[in-house]
Amino acid sequence: MNMAFYDRVSAELADIDAQGLTKPERVIASRQGPVISVNGRDVLNFCANNYLGLAGDERVVQAGIKAQEKWGAGTASVRFICGTLEIHKELERAIADYLGFEDAILFAAAFDANGGIFEPLFGAEDAIVSDSLNHASIIDGVRLSKAQRYRFANSDMADLEAKLKEARAAGARNIIIATDGAFSMDGYIGKIDQIRALADQYEALIMVDDCHATGFLGPKGKGSFAHCGVEVDFVTGTFGKALGGAMGGFICARKNVVELLKQRARPYLFSNALAPAVCGSSLEAIRIASGEEGDKLRTQLFANAARFRSAMAEAGFDLLPGEHPIIPVMLGDAKLAQDMAARLLELGVYVIGFSFPVVPRGQARIRTQMSAAHTFEQIDAAVAAFTQAGKELGVI
Repeated sequence: MNMAFYDRVSAELADIDAQGLTKPERVIASRQGPVISVNGRDVLNFCANNYLGLAGDERVVQAGIKAQEKWGAGTASVRFICGTLEIHKELERAIADYLGFEDAILFAAAFDANGGIFEPLFGAEDAIVSDSLNHASIIDGVRLSKAQRYRFANSDMADLEAKLKEARAAGARNIIIATDGAFSMDGYIGKIDQIRALADQYEALIMVDDCHATGFLGPKGKGSFAHCGVEVDFVTGTFGKALGGAMGGFICARKNVVELLKQRARPYLFSNALAPAVCGSSLEAIRIASGEEGDKLRTQLFANAARFRSAMAEAGFDLLPGEHPIIPVMLGDAKLAQDMAARLLELGVYVIGFSFPVVPRGQARIRTQMSAAHTFEQIDAAVAAFTQAGKELGVI
């Protein structure tokens, strides 16, 4: 047995812990919601991507159960081998119609959607221009493509234009601009309208990852591009956040693009089909999100975000600016972020400290996330706990 390897793994874990970068695994003994059970007691949950509060919604749960009762646990293989269930087609049609696209393709995870979009569509003659703060899945997806790669500073339109000029000068056949619709670590909303203008000027395509936008940002929750009032060529997204909170990803695009992806996208061809229970829950979540109830939930979500942001700023915390329900509380030091999260859990608030490599060194934080399911009383209680912990640890 090669013990040197295992000794090296142990040493690396010890080094991670010494730097205060260990990410603890906390076990939840309840459904996802504004209040969850951790370590035998109920605590306020302020770190889930449960934007519309649908992850534990009984209608969403029962829709998933009903789908599993009809279709079973799954297809036991990939779709082109064991077949596509009717519910897969129903979900593809539902998400495409909801977001205003011709067609959609499902993936086992949103990571797979971003991992599968570039390689089949763009070759060595093409160029991908990617935002520097894009999600890791976009970065990995770009790496799989043989296309030329360019990176522009986060939401910096002058730098984006410079990279577009460079790609055009290099003779790129097709150029695609890839960006998060909302950047998950900072809560910044992408400047999709300005990207659209540059894309039109330089005849580029646009791909937007709307995992942190679909369901709640823009009219009817259609996403960041709708929020900015423009159209894009490709949208990738997830059913694991606002639209039910389970898992699974998708790409929405023109029909011929989806047809090619179903022939060539490796994560689609070599991963099991999305579980029927996930499809059923996601369909119900889309039904809720796209209707009048969805409008009410979105109104409540952004009211909650505004209340929390205002109170935390008044208490003296350093917050990143924005309007998104992701509200990062900046602390700087990784160990301080872990200590703050641990103290808040003692005070009855469940949050997580974010540090390198999830965020850059020196930018450790607690990324709080608002939900439409939170009440004002819960938000005020969370602010009070943050204030107490912040004073104890010398943050404010």
